[in-house]
Amino acid sequence: MDSPAAPATGKDERSAPATRGGARASVVRRHNLGLLLECLHLEGPASRSELGATTGLSRSTVADLVHELVRSGLVVEDGVSPSSGPGRPSPIVRLRGSAAVAVVVELGVDAVSAAVIGLGGDVVDHRSVQLAGMRVSPEDTVRQVADLVRGMDIGPTHPRAVGLGVAVPGLVRRADGFVHVAPNLGWKDVALGGLLAEAFDVPLDRVRVGNEADLGAVGEHRRGAGRGCGHLVFISGEVGIGAGLIIGGQPMLGAAGYAGEAGHMLVNPDGRPCTCGSSGCWETEVGESALLRAAGVRDVRGLAAVDAVLTRVMAGDAAATAAVAEIGHWLGVGVGNITNLLNPEVVVLGGILQPLFPFVREPMLDAMHARCLGPVSQPVRVVPSALGTSAQLHGAAEVVLASVLADPTTR
Repeated sequence: MDSPAAPATGKDERSAPATRGGARASVVRRHNLGLLLECLHLEGPASRSELGATTGLSRSTVADLVHELVRSGLVVEDGVSPSSGPGRPSPIVRLRGSAAVAVVVELGVDAVSAAVIGLGGDVVDHRSVQLAGMRVSPEDTVRQVADLVRGMDIGPTHPRAVGLGVAVPGLVRRADGFVHVAPNLGWKDVALGGLLAEAFDVPLDRVRVGNEADLGAVGEHRRGAGRGCGHLVFISGEVGIGAGLIIGGQPMLGAAGYAGEAGHMLVNPDGRPCTCGSSGCWETEVGESALLRAAGVRDVRGLAAVDAVLTRVMAGDAAATAAVAEIGHWLGVGVGNITNLLNPEVVVLGGILQPLFPFVREPMLDAMHARCLGPVSQPVRVVPSALGTSAQLHGAAEVVLASVLADPTTR
């Protein structure tokens, strides 16, 4: 599975069956090492006693496992926790975030971003470059990515790098990073994983390419506005619109891995043509182009364009105010459809929808509740992204680091 599983209750080694004892014991030990590392990765520093309480492992087992993680260089112990009872104070266990890192990239229509993210979500480095606004070939895009990543201190071949994770606005085959189609990039049938593996001289299995909305959902679920929620929808708003789904605590990717193309669901039968070849798609009503067209803003893209529109709104510009209200209405239509279909706990709005949230909230909720069955919509929270433009990068890092969290002995 591409995304790491949610933490589960640990088991002491003593619970292992007696049959095939040596092999079984090593499997349980790797599981328990991963369990401790996962707790520290998601929850931050903790005392040994807190780790024992969280995982269900005995005090002696925790101490033994922590010593192994210290020897591997993944964690350190420093200081002690305040004593809450008899016995010696428990040492504090902390991750060494830079001990295992993911090199991650987000490919956008207007920009390319790259970062190095370590255990615990520690952002070691972050770079971005704006694109000229014209469509760029896959080969030229890979060259831009290589130039950007090589400017960072840690690249995919660094000893501490677990792998390379890439977020793409398109239909991606996760197994090998093959992009079937990315309409807003103008790409079709691109072996992106192979191109990146060749550019960085790394094995293909160390390159993890995923849909940007799917990875945004993982990021918000693990580190952002959806922490603790088992059922989440992440709406990525850029030039296009995508949806990433977390169902029962796990990514829902669909039979072929292409679930969540919500931007291409029909919301307006009389709507505009879409880049996918259809008409009236959701992204034609709430994407960046729709906002700028309605507000009369030209010659600016991305978050700078949103800032330009909101500046006009706050200055009392009637056209900009009406444009934002219109976006809010159509956003609510789509969110209402998704809510009826999936019954999520939370809908997280990312990309350009995050800064727009305070201005579109009222018309969005009006349109959403007008279309939702009451019992379905009442428990749903619609919130802005907590990670902002970094959601996809954090999601890509979680996918890359999953192998270390599952088996810390690989480091």
